[in-house]
Amino acid sequence: MISKTTLPALALAAVTSSFMCSGSAIAADTSFPAIQSEPEVGRLAKDFELEVAAGQRTGAVRLSDVTGEGPVIIAILRGFPDRQCPACAGQVADLVRHARYFQERNANVLLVYPGPASELRAKAKDFLKDTKLPSPFTMLLDPDYAFTNAYGLRWNAPQETAYPTTIVIGKDGKIDFVNISRTHRGRTTAATVLDQL
Repeated sequence: MISKTTLPALALAAVTSSFMCSGSAIAADTSFPAIQSEPEVGRLAKDFELEVAAGQRTGAVRLSDVTGEGPVIIAILRGFPDRQCPACAGQVADLVRHARYFQERNANVLLVYPGPASELRAKAKDFLKDTKLPSPFTMLLDPDYAFTNAYGLRWNAPQETAYPTTIVIGKDGKIDFVNISRTHRGRTTAATVLDQL
């Protein structure tokens, strides 16, 4: 259960500065193919394995392992292009407020945080601040945009990282819903995601 005091901490992550990194640098996963096409409804989602930054899981998460448990929601955030993204913080806070509804539907929510590998873990912790992600949420690291490129979602422009995207994947591994925002707005709400489940 998330208290009302922890949600503002997540929203305030948008205006924070740096956080000291404790741990080693993260290497990019070279098992990803080069830049691929964007995700499309009806297609099988590309499998991936990413390291956990925070949440209910530890180690690494492989998509094909969690789809067997139920539907999967993937929210690709903008990471840290030059500062934390307020729209990302708002979307994550909205999703977290609805955590019990995702749990009731046996859904996993994976937050993908992209960026340069050297400071990625520290920036992801800075984004969350002191907010503990509830079940069924897990934040994953996308070092050097390996996942972002594989999913065709790299926003390759100054001060940008990834197109903010929400994907809903069914237990069969196929994409049931996708929303790709070409701006800093247009984020998918928790209500929309829940309607897809």
